[in-house]
Amino acid sequence: MSLRGGDPAEIGGYPLEARLGSGGMGTVFLARTSSGRPVAIKLIHPQLAADDEFRIRFRQEVAAARRVSGAFTAAVVDAATEAEQPWMATTYIQGQTLSRRIATKGPVSGAELRRLAIGLAEALRDIHRVGVVHRDLKPSNVVLSPEGPRVIDFGISRAVDQQTLTITGRVIGTPPFMSPEQLQAPRDVGPRSDVFSLGTLLAYAATGRGPFDADSPYLSAYQVVHEEPSLEDVPVPLRTVVESCLAKEPDGRPSAHELLVLLRDLPADLGHTDAGAVGAGRTRDMITQHHVATPATPAPAAPTPTPADPDAVRTDTSVGRRVPRRWRPALAAAVTVTVAAIGGGVAALTSGGFGGNGGGDQSNSLAASGAALPHGFTSWHETVPGGRPDIPDELRCVAHGDAVFCGGGSVVATRIRAADGSRVWTVKSPGVPVSSMYLVGATDDTVLGYRFASQDAPQGPPSEVVAVDANTGRELWSVASGAQSTAVTGRTQDAVVVGSDVVTVNASNSRFEARDAHSGRVAWTSPFPAGKQCAPVPTGPRFVAMCATNAEVDGLAVRHPTVYPVDQASGTLGRPVAVDGPAVPMGVANGKLVLLQVHMEGPEPAGYNGVVRVDPASRKVTYSRLAKTYAGTPGLAGSTVYVSGQTGLVTAIDAATGRQKWSRQTSVEGASGPVAGADALYFSSATGRVVALSPQDGKLLWTTDPQADGLTGGLGASPRVTLAGRAVIVAAAKNTLFAFDAQKPPKAG
Repeated sequence: MSLRGGDPAEIGGYPLEARLGSGGMGTVFLARTSSGRPVAIKLIHPQLAADDEFRIRFRQEVAAARRVSGAFTAAVVDAATEAEQPWMATTYIQGQTLSRRIATKGPVSGAELRRLAIGLAEALRDIHRVGVVHRDLKPSNVVLSPEGPRVIDFGISRAVDQQTLTITGRVIGTPPFMSPEQLQAPRDVGPRSDVFSLGTLLAYAATGRGPFDADSPYLSAYQVVHEEPSLEDVPVPLRTVVESCLAKEPDGRPSAHELLVLLRDLPADLGHTDAGAVGAGRTRDMITQHHVATPATPAPAAPTPTPADPDAVRTDTSVGRRVPRRWRPALAAAVTVTVAAIGGGVAALTSGGFGGNGGGDQSNSLAASGAALPHGFTSWHETVPGGRPDIPDELRCVAHGDAVFCGGGSVVATRIRAADGSRVWTVKSPGVPVSSMYLVGATDDTVLGYRFASQDAPQGPPSEVVAVDANTGRELWSVASGAQSTAVTGRTQDAVVVGSDVVTVNASNSRFEARDAHSGRVAWTSPFPAGKQCAPVPTGPRFVAMCATNAEVDGLAVRHPTVYPVDQASGTLGRPVAVDGPAVPMGVANGKLVLLQVHMEGPEPAGYNGVVRVDPASRKVTYSRLAKTYAGTPGLAGSTVYVSGQTGLVTAIDAATGRQKWSRQTSVEGASGPVAGADALYFSSATGRVVALSPQDGKLLWTTDPQADGLTGGLGASPRVTLAGRAVIVAAAKNTLFAFDAQKPPKAG
């Protein structure tokens, strides 16, 4: 809806475009960042801003939202909790709330209901992993985005609402969706309170009404504490799981992690009414996830939960696993059928050997016969401390011989021994990093990364490209860098290594500059075409320039990019090649630059619907329309484009024709990749969970367990896996690095 008279024109420097909604707590506006990205700004009502207790709760909400910003929530962009009228800006999530969806279209059913349930359990798992309890999980706090459900509004409720209970005038929740302990002892509420709320939410989604609905919030509260839930219209397969969530005692409920396992075990279509059908129609994600399990091999003991993940107890319902005793009776029937289904899957998937075609004559080896491990290699797991302990980031790495160089976040660069993970040196960055800007690259004697200025050093450039001696870690030189690559190409890569040189964009975003990577000596400079801004795009050992008009860059709407060949010796730009955009460069296949066309729904990207191939030499451009729009994180390996969906679906697309080669459901949500080994493709999430797939048909080779306590990651992340011979080196959340032998991956479970 449009702005009203009396609405501010801007908040915190963000110009407002529209009013998204208003409630007892405040008003939410649609605004834009300086680069043009849409954000939602919550502006607190003046009468609440004057309440000290309310300000404390709002600070807590902002802090909680910052901690859980990830794939299933709205990331915090900015906030001013001490302003006269406090506000918080988050990424704008396009979509309707679950309450609105039920009101307009009725209950959710079938495969859509299963996806919703799994998505909400994933969100709850990630929220709990960072030590946050939501406390107000209800239909209006779930937004149904194109990528899946997102959970919003952390730690605060509406201040004026007839459907709420209050204590000293303050909202504590919404009774039909609250847990018994939340009503009886609010201070003792823990993660399993959210699980109770999720159970009521799933029943509501499936039937259009809550399991404790009554004529008044007070009667609803009484029924939550004392009565059994009304679940007769919930589909039987889902009902069994929901019942376990609605146990009156917290210890009787599954954790969010356990709940996610059970939901993934449900049939693909939740329309069954027969309890015996729980194992029918199983999807491949659960069958393939456990293909290495055998009845004769007991599962390892469950690890002790960590403080950062207080409610995560690793369990499963596959062969060799035990369902927790406290809620086993409610799930007995479902689990029995599920184990039988998984057992059949094991036999079918292992008969031909890992990666085989069923003939049984292929080797289980995932590396080429000539590939070797680094000398003295043993599996390792390390954490690299950065310059800002309050900014745990992900690193990205490259391998050179027996060295691995990594950088990102508050780490300019670090050298790691590939054999054992020990650190040789680390160069840190003092300032707040730009999201998704990692290591630039490395030559034989130089490592290049990004450094971000501290807020205490206003005179220096906000971001620099820094060259570091590969052997000693000594800084060699630095140069201020521009920061427009994301606006131009959709990828954050402001500098590239080309041979023994590094090509950067100057601070004013007006020209390319090429320097000898080690000495810093300028080889050439090349101005951008008039009225345009450009970014370097690597094409193997060379690079091309991708440019857009100033107007499109400023408006963050690059619909007509141009690609320029670049003379590598002089930097001279050749004749431009126009591309129908928006388009994101992927890399080079068969000598041609491959881009993916972005499908837009209004101002928001909604996936990829076309492949573009550009030959800069002949200036020929070829377009191939995809059969459908693919949403997720894209990558290129060989002549194939891969798109990793947020729920673990990996799709292979021929870069030459745009035709789908294969699609495989995996258990690795929010993965980035691919990284191509000799006989495997590797995809990994921010949690460090890795999946290896066969390039030929996408057959699952193996999957590992998570190695870091992180979120599943956002769309568009760059690959996290690096190969050093046969060693697989993985970068995960909180500057975690670990490595293992590709032929001996850690067993899942």
